[in-house]
Amino acid sequence: MKNIFFSLILLTAGVIQAQNNTSYWQQHVDYKMDVDVNVENFKFTGTQELTYTNNSPDTLNRVFYHLYFNAFQPGSEMNARLESIADPDGRMVRNEGTEEEPKRVSRISDLSEDQIGYLRVNSLTQDGTSLDYEEVGTVLEVELAQPILPGKKVKFNMEFEGQIPEQIRRSGRNSSEGVALSMSQWYPKLAEYDFQGWHADPYIAREFHGVWGDFDVKISIDKDYILGSTGYLQNPQEIGYNYEEEGTKVNRKKGDKLTWHFKAPKVHDFTWAADPDYIHDKLVAEDGTVLHFLYKDNEDIKENWKNLQPKTAELLLYFNEHIGPYPWDQYSVVQGGDGGMEYAMLTLITGERSFGSLVGVTAHEMAHAWFQHLMATNESKHEWMDEGFTSYISSEAENVILGENKENPHTGSYRGYQYLANSGREQPQSTHADRYELNALYGTSAYSKGAVFLAQLGYIIGEENLSKTLNRYYDEWKFKHPTPNDFIRIAEKVSGAELDWYLMDWTQTTNTIDYAIDDVEMKDTKATVTLKRNGLMPMPIDIDVTYADGSKKTYYIPLEMMRWEKEARDGEDRTVAEDWAWGFPTYELEIDAAKDIATIEIDSSKMMADVNPSDNVWNKDGESSEEEGEE
Repeated sequence: MKNIFFSLILLTAGVIQAQNNTSYWQQHVDYKMDVDVNVENFKFTGTQELTYTNNSPDTLNRVFYHLYFNAFQPGSEMNARLESIADPDGRMVRNEGTEEEPKRVSRISDLSEDQIGYLRVNSLTQDGTSLDYEEVGTVLEVELAQPILPGKKVKFNMEFEGQIPEQIRRSGRNSSEGVALSMSQWYPKLAEYDFQGWHADPYIAREFHGVWGDFDVKISIDKDYILGSTGYLQNPQEIGYNYEEEGTKVNRKKGDKLTWHFKAPKVHDFTWAADPDYIHDKLVAEDGTVLHFLYKDNEDIKENWKNLQPKTAELLLYFNEHIGPYPWDQYSVVQGGDGGMEYAMLTLITGERSFGSLVGVTAHEMAHAWFQHLMATNESKHEWMDEGFTSYISSEAENVILGENKENPHTGSYRGYQYLANSGREQPQSTHADRYELNALYGTSAYSKGAVFLAQLGYIIGEENLSKTLNRYYDEWKFKHPTPNDFIRIAEKVSGAELDWYLMDWTQTTNTIDYAIDDVEMKDTKATVTLKRNGLMPMPIDIDVTYADGSKKTYYIPLEMMRWEKEARDGEDRTVAEDWAWGFPTYELEIDAAKDIATIEIDSSKMMADVNPSDNVWNKDGESSEEEGEE
């Protein structure tokens, strides 16, 4: 196992100043689970031994478990949300109307008793003492026999059973591509407790937040089924299916079932998938990581999945360099689920895609191994940090690895954000992930606006500082739960700029950026450019001047509240003007007009997300207009 893994912090109370300006701490769990799966009726039984360490300064009198599978039942909150929201997830509904007049009905509402999902806890003890508990939808509320004091450990023992739902969202059986089992969010999972208290969110639609720990899991299943899973297989010589050491003999035990034994160190989730028709390929990446690929034996997709494998290795190396080293010894890309979803040490993706789409979904989900499974933000509260950062870095990676060579690989994210900002329906990014009025508003805010947060930060502090920020963010926050404040403090330390205003305006409000060239007055060899701030959100400003002879010059107007100046780009002819304080809505800039000026433009890079760029360009005929052909 990689040395870096064992050199990382122990998951006990730390001393880093973060989050709410108190000493950082996080809870710890160790799971041991034995599960027996019946592939005929899609039911399973299990035992769970959970050792919980209370690293908090608080005394805990109760705990909560997530029972995610209970969402897939008529009458659940997830079902109710599908029936009430104006734009339900298309994968989770069927249309009983027409394309012109759709009548969308939740697929969950159609599930019969043998198709629903459920998780039921049959017994639960704390250090041998039976506990009282109540199942409330997708959450188990547990009253403790004895309080858990700060710094103390307890052991919970549980017996549980479950039924795997028809594939509707993320988890399930018999997907549209024929994958038998996609086992994500499938076990009773202890909720996270942190400096903000318990996070026992009901499972309505969004993603998760989990406690860091070690998993030891045994899965007994029909011997014909091949698994891809979180963790390292402990008994490959008993299992085979290309997990065994190359050139060695497999010694399977007799019987109808095989027991797969996995161990996963320092993760906050455990997921697996299984199918009797999986092909299992392996590839060792340049850094030594073993990449596993499990996909259906389908002639229509085999070539794409073979070609995906070296691209996945390239993606791994790109993320290693531009974020930080991947610390585990393996990563698996597994066909299953619906679309794509990241889990610890693996992703489940749909596999019947074009090659470009297959690489794209792998790039995005693999990037989540860093921006969720290494820097594990709370996706209910800060979903944009995970989805947005992932969208940013995966677009950067695809641009290089697929040879797209786009000057700005984030134009799609900028378009999405600008549409959202001008729609009149935007909600702040600080909105809880379940509380968005529409799925489209959530998606655009989390993915597009989240990606623009990083890309635009590069405009504010410079690309080199942004790169250093991402690397230092990894160094300081891997295997922890960073918040938005933790990230922006890293950016401040790296750059030297004051950036609290950026985090606040961009994520906690719906303030927009809207600057304009209001007037240009020529006099002798000088020109006075009057700029106007029409939006409420402040920004430093680059003014790019192009002369009739083709030469260029940039004028940089620092934002006073940043208390800092961005460095000039290599080869840039730049003049630093006086600071612009936000309270003044206009600003006069004097520029050199000794040569004929062709155009004056606010931010020709288009990396500042101005919501009305039509007034950002002045042409020599005296008219302001948006450049044609810009995306």
